[in-house]
Amino acid sequence: MGKINGCLKCLFIFFNVLFAIIGCLLIFGIVKASAVSGQFSTVGTPGIGWGWVFAIGVLGISCLGIYAGCSEKPLALKIFAGFMVAGMVVMLIFGIYVAVTRNKLKDGFTNVTSEISKTYMEHPEFRAMLDGLQSSAECCGLSKPEDWGSTIPDSCSCSGPSTYGGYGCKSRPQGTSGPDQIYATSCGKYLFDVIDIVMKVLMGFCFGFAVTALLGLLVTLLMLHQVKQHDGDGPTMSMKNY
Repeated sequence: MGKINGCLKCLFIFFNVLFAIIGCLLIFGIVKASAVSGQFSTVGTPGIGWGWVFAIGVLGISCLGIYAGCSEKPLALKIFAGFMVAGMVVMLIFGIYVAVTRNKLKDGFTNVTSEISKTYMEHPEFRAMLDGLQSSAECCGLSKPEDWGSTIPDSCSCSGPSTYGGYGCKSRPQGTSGPDQIYATSCGKYLFDVIDIVMKVLMGFCFGFAVTALLGLLVTLLMLHQVKQHDGDGPTMSMKNY
């Protein structure tokens, strides 16, 4: 018979296996995201290195939790409980950091300067992404149509009222070639709207992990209490002599 209640032990191991799978998925997502992270570094997006630390931490701590639950060793459970405390604090701090970064990103994307636009437009990958975005988002240029230089692409062409943002069309700037009518709004606001959704999800993710770490800590303390009782640290009964 185990030292810990069977249902509690199975529940503990199940959630650690679940978070280990989440850790693997996070690592896979970071590998994909690292290909485009450099394009947005100039407006203050969080470094991809923190993502690696977080993903590997989730995977490592989950594996430790699986081992602690299976082995029922007090030392492993105490180490896991310590990581839960640290994880809860880190997630709260990181959630606040994401909230502050979101405000910086809003200023970065809605008030894009010519220097920042020029830096972005020097990357062929960003130019291709922006070109494909303009038709669907009904916008032109990162901060203004002149970001494209003297030749404005056909993806800026506007033939009617804009459904996104309601800015409609305007004539292309003098001295440029391309469509006669282009979208009146820039893509900076649209890009922030997309990133804003991601940042809100990330904030919920961080605060959700903080609550989960708190629950994990409480369950671990309960398991430690059961192990302590099983090992004979609780009240004992004396035997009679016959």
